[in-house]
Amino acid sequence: MSLSALIAQYGYVALFVGCLLEGETLLILAGFAAHQGYLQLHWVILIALTGGFFGDQFYFWLGRRHGSWVLSRFPRLMPVFERANLLITRYHEVLIVGIRFLYGLRTVGPMALGMSTVLWWRFVLYNALGAAIWASGIGVAGFLFGQALELFLDDFKKLEEALLIALLFAGLAVWAWRRYKYRSKFK
Repeated sequence: MSLSALIAQYGYVALFVGCLLEGETLLILAGFAAHQGYLQLHWVILIALTGGFFGDQFYFWLGRRHGSWVLSRFPRLMPVFERANLLITRYHEVLIVGIRFLYGLRTVGPMALGMSTVLWWRFVLYNALGAAIWASGIGVAGFLFGQALELFLDDFKKLEEALLIALLFAGLAVWAWRRYKYRSKFK
């Protein structure tokens, strides 16, 4: 089975699962795949929005119900929680919308918000708005990236599969580097 066939068959499921966790890299790749015709951009945006929304709702709930247990189990997260709490007290609406754009706060931020006094219904509303902005912006960026490559490369169709593989490995490298940097920060 070719890479393009795998993307067409499993792309939406992989996108949803990836967006439950973090998902920027997968969302850019899905936008690029939409430009290539393997996925449809409106479905990419809707699925990313849904995955990102429910992922943050889960982390908010986890913070609300089990936040102190999480902090006692993973004390290295305390500096990130403290940083998030400083922002929450002054800018919780903006923070809820923009948390998915802040490196290092994507999963911990909603948990910190869950541990705060932010009302659950306010989090739902602002989280939906943030997920819509994020999914639309990053998904369209991936689509436009595909258009830009097509403009600059004459034999784009011949190089398509190699570009998809290169983008996949580049995305994995960026993810691994971010994970390494994040983990080394707490050692």
